[in-house]
Amino acid sequence: MITDFLYIGTTPKADDYSVLHDLGIDLVINMRIGLPPRHDPHNPPMKSLWLPTIDSPFIPIPMRALIKGAEGALKVAERQGLIYTHCSKGRHRGPAMGACILIARGMTAQEAIALIKQQRPASDPQIWYIKSRIIKFERYWRGRR
Repeated sequence: MITDFLYIGTTPKADDYSVLHDLGIDLVINMRIGLPPRHDPHNPPMKSLWLPTIDSPFIPIPMRALIKGAEGALKVAERQGLIYTHCSKGRHRGPAMGACILIARGMTAQEAIALIKQQRPASDPQIWYIKSRIIKFERYWRGRR
């Protein structure tokens, strides 16, 4: 748990969907390119947003994916919903998306990165190619106003 509305972690397995439902998760944002969202067997199923991206310093996370994820998450958070964002190991892409959501909710990039690292020590949002995308998102998001 990063905040009262944001969770970041690893790719949920089929059995994990029961845990996510028990937590009250409303939206799962999947940042993995090779693994589409699993079918949620619950009724009603959680909403999911698949933003396939690569974890590579040579191929940056597309800004349009970060924007789409933040906008989708804002709609859920505005109605007091909970968001779970993930990548393979919850170290780079999932935390990057989480940071962008926090920025969209009013934090600075530095505050978001520090909070994510504090709450999820396994994450590494400070690695240069992830941090640079978070900072670029912050500049974009602030420029929208």
